Order: sequence, then structure tokens, then C-alpha cells
Amino acid sequence: MEFTAKQIADLIQGKVEGNEQATVRTFAKIEEGVPGAISFLSNPKYTHYIYETKSSVILINEDVILEKPVSATLIRVKNAYECVAKLLQFYESTKPRKTGIDPLASISPKATIGQDVYIGAFAVIGDGAVIGNGTQIYPHVVIGDNVTIGEKCLLYAHVTIYQGCKLGNNVTIHAGSVIGADGFGFAPNTEGYDKIPQIGIVVIEDDVEIGANTCVDRSTMGQTILHKGVKLDNLIQVAHNCEIGESTVMSAQVGLAGSTKIGSWCMVGGQAGFAGHIHVADKTFIGAQCGVMSDTKGNGEQLIGSPAVSPKVFFKARALDAKLPNMYRQIAALERELNELKEKLKD
Repeated sequence: MEFTAKQIADLIQGKVEGNEQATVRTFAKIEEGVPGAISFLSNPKYTHYIYETKSSVILINEDVILEKPVSATLIRVKNAYECVAKLLQFYESTKPRKTGIDPLASISPKATIGQDVYIGAFAVIGDGAVIGNGTQIYPHVVIGDNVTIGEKCLLYAHVTIYQGCKLGNNVTIHAGSVIGADGFGFAPNTEGYDKIPQIGIVVIEDDVEIGANTCVDRSTMGQTILHKGVKLDNLIQVAHNCEIGESTVMSAQVGLAGSTKIGSWCMVGGQAGFAGHIHVADKTFIGAQCGVMSDTKGNGEQLIGSPAVSPKVFFKARALDAKLPNMYRQIAALERELNELKEKLKD
């Protein structure tokens, strides 16, 4: 599909500078631009590329001042990064959606399948499962007994949803993720460990997206809950009875121990870890590889390091770390002098 600069500007409430009829049919990074592509500039480090890019149209913030003319048509907007996200979403929405049930899918006669659903080859739908209208289930997905999946969900290949779990509308789960496996519950005894049955479920609310090979464990009792708008990256572990608040985002390899409660609108960097049974307040910003061991103080707090501390405390401590070798040598020298003085006093 082709769109003119004017059509794009109308869609994102932008202002065209240059040829309103310039056409685009693809996206490209500004440094890799080609004719017929639309690119964007939001990071000042990439400004120099705008003067040499071959892209036909560039999204640019309205307050950017250019030092010399550019050959591309510009569309000025308040926030170029947000606008390119909207355009990519629009582009995805124009793609035809898969529909129909592959004859190689295994669907229980006790399952309920909505309208305009796609179910790929070798997918398995269990007894009592409910699949909402417009949902797409790719090959080798396994939907357990009595699972409920809402409308317009997208489950990529090899996703597994264990029995009884509930998904809202517009949920996307990427390949290889597992929803509702047993939480890690074992009671030690004199001979080893007794397994604690995990009889709860996982509840995923509307507009949640879960990356590839992420695991969300079912609760021991009750529910493990991902609230509306949560976005999880690849390779994340959410343990039993955890709760993640609305619109919280987490980067790859984050790990939550059991019964951790994360507030709304939090941002969590990659490889951060959370101790069990703690509460993280709304709008907490947690850096990569952070180790959160206790409840956080309140909205807007920033934490880095392990154990997690404020950035101010962290960088003070790191500055002292650099001085430790010299401090060690000085202390050793003082100890030697002290011992020499003691020996002289004995004489």
C-alpha cells in the first residue's frame, strides 16, 4: 500500500514541509533510508542523517531547527517517536488477519469457538475452553480445559495456556510462553520435599502483551494477576500469586518471586529481581539488574543496584569503591607502623 505525505500528516495531525504528494510504501531507519520509505528523527544524535538520508518522508519534532536544507519531505509533529508508533500500528492493522480452522487442529467438541477465529495446524483446544471472536491461535498452541480467551487475542506458535486460566480481550502472547504452570511450591520434610498443589489460576486482563518464552505461574490459591495494559518482554518469570499493576512494563529476564505485588505504571529494567512478599509502589522506576529486597517508599522513586538503593546512594558507594585499594594499602602501612612502635615500647 502507498500513502502520500498529506495522508500521513492528516492521520497523525502533522504539518507537511515539502512535497505533499510524496509517496511512501515502507518504513526505514533514517540512516538506512531508501526512496519510498518513511523514517523518523527523535534522537538528536541522529540529526546529521537527515541531510543525507534517501528516505522520501521524515517525521520530525516540530521544535527541531535544521541547519541546512534537506531533500526529503518533512512532517512536523509534537512527538515523532509516538507518531511512528501510531503509524506502525496502523500499518499492522491493514494486514489481512488469518481466519479459519485448520483440519489438523484438535478441538474438543465441548469447546466454544467464536466467529472469525483462526486456529492453526496441530493446535489443541481442551474441554470447556472458550475462544472469543477474532482471536488467532497459531500452530502448536495448547489451550487447556476450561480456559477462557477473550476477543481479538493473538497467540503465537507453541504458547501453552494451562487449565482454568482467563485472558481478556486484545491479549498478545508470543511464541513459547507458558501461562499457568505450577508455582514453585514445595514443603521440606525429613525425606525431601512434599509438593504443594497449585490450585489457583492466572488472570490476564485486556491489552496485555507477553514476550517470547516468558512464564506466568498459576497461584497456589486464588489468582496470579496481570492487570490491564501490562507489557512483558521475553524470558520473564512471574511466580505464583504475584500481581502486576496496570500499564507496568518490564524488560527481559526480570524475575518475580512468589506473592510480589508490583504497582501501576512501573518501569523495570532487564534482569531485575524481586524478593517474595514485597510491595512495589506505583510509578517506581527500577534499573537493570536491580535487586529489590523490600517494600518501596512511594510514587516516583528510582532504584538501582543490588540491594536496591537510590541513584544518589549508589553512585556515592561506587565512588568509594574506587578508593578501596588505596585505603587498604594505607591501613596495612599503618598496621605495620603500629606493630613497630609496639616492639620499640617493649624494649
